[in-house]
Order: sequence, then C-alpha cells, then structure tokens
Amino acid sequence: MAKGKSLLLGILFGGAIGASATLLSTPSSGKDFRGLVKRQGLEWKDMLENMKQEGLNLREQIAEASKEGTILMKNLTHEMKKSVEEWQEAVEPHKDNIQEYLEHIETSLKELEDKVNK
Repeated sequence: MAKGKSLLLGILFGGAIGASATLLSTPSSGKDFRGLVKRQGLEWKDMLENMKQEGLNLREQIAEASKEGTILMKNLTHEMKKSVEEWQEAVEPHKDNIQEYLEHIETSLKELEDKVNK
C-alpha cells in the first residue's frame, strides 16, 4: 500500500512540477494555455480513476485467490487425512504378520552373522 501512495504522490508532484514548467515556458496565449491545462487535468483525472479501478480489481482478485487457496488447502488436508486413514486400515490386519516377519528376518540375520564369525 505504501508503494501505491508513493506512486500517487510522485505522479501528483511530477504533474505539479510539469504544469509549473509549462506555465513558465509557454509561448501560447492564456486562452490556449487554459485549454491545455484543462485537457491535461481531465487526462490525469481519467488516468487516476483508471488506476483506482485497477487497484480495486486487483484487490478483489487477490481476495478471491486467497479464498480459493484456503478451500484448496482444506480439501487437500482432508484428502491426505483420508488417504492416511485408508492406508492404516489396509495395514492394520497385517501388522502382526509384518512384525513376525521382521523378527524372523532379524533372527536369520543374527544366525548368518554367527556363522560368518565362526
């Protein structure tokens, strides 16, 4: 937000300096100069209005993206929890068999180690 204010202040300050420089160096009549200043003022007004509208649109897009991101994260978290629960349910009946198999492997490795050491 500070960058936006700085940009706006820079545009306004630059515009004021430009208008002053134009006023001091203009060879045209007062009527022509007033018309030029009026046209430039309208252009700047339109430009600032467009910048304001684009800023509001950007803010809305960021808010929408944030909402969508939150929803996606909730869905992803839910799906991950569901996958872990399904995996646990699939492994649970085989848990004892896996433990016995690991103990058998450990015993076999110890026996093989003993044979190698002899």
